[in-house]
Amino acid sequence: MKPTNCIDLSELNTDQKIAGYILTILETLRFGSIEIVVHDGRIVQIERREKFRFKTG
Repeated sequence: MKPTNCIDLSELNTDQKIAGYILTILETLRFGSIEIVVHDGRIVQIERREKFRFKTG
């Protein structure tokens, strides 16, 4: 099963679309990280990790 925050990069066919997708992640991410995986100078994967912290007590 594919996580809900993943995108099929085969749908993105231009550098501009990939850059726009990364900017969208940055604008909506409050706490976490983005990992961009590059093979042979091309972006092949983007991972978004988001942290949620709760105050207890």
